Amino acid sequence: MTESSSVSPISTQARLTPVNPITTSEFNNLLIAEISSLRKFARKFSSDYQEINDLVQDTLIKALRFWQKFRTGTSMKAWLFVIMKNNYINNYRKIALNRTIFDPNEDAADSSLYSNHTENAAESKFINDDIKTALSKLPKDLQLPFKMYTDGYKYWEIAKQAGVPMGTVKTRMHVGRIQLKKILKIYE
Repeated sequence: MTESSSVSPISTQARLTPVNPITTSEFNNLLIAEISSLRKFARKFSSDYQEINDLVQDTLIKALRFWQKFRTGTSMKAWLFVIMKNNYINNYRKIALNRTIFDPNEDAADSSLYSNHTENAAESKFINDDIKTALSKLPKDLQLPFKMYTDGYKYWEIAKQAGVPMGTVKTRMHVGRIQLKKILKIYE
């Protein structure tokens, strides 16, 4: 710090002290006043009575747990709505994650799964061959965008490689799809 600077650093304790502290009883009164609003807002996420009650209860628990973070001058309703929305999103993500987890107790070596897999592999080989043949029937300027796109290139990279504007690449992809649909009509 230079001598010309008159600003002193703020201590850690000073930064953690709330500017407008709120008492527990004031917070509780504000919280109780918003319970009916929370129930109405929870109906946007679910129509099940039990889920609504659980969502409101979880919101109230988190609000009570973190009541020190609430500042006077802040809208209690908005603060609670954000907590509820975040609870809902987090719960939804947990449920979605649980649905995608593989259950090792399920029999993955089922003979019906094996036969379906072998049939699909054979069918997909023929379909891929038909797609390659159809793609080769397209004019060269329409083939390049498709081949590069399936190799993982982005539109702007294809445009740079082909030396054309990105809009031209998109147009060529569109026209190529239409022509491929006509050629591959048997798969509709």
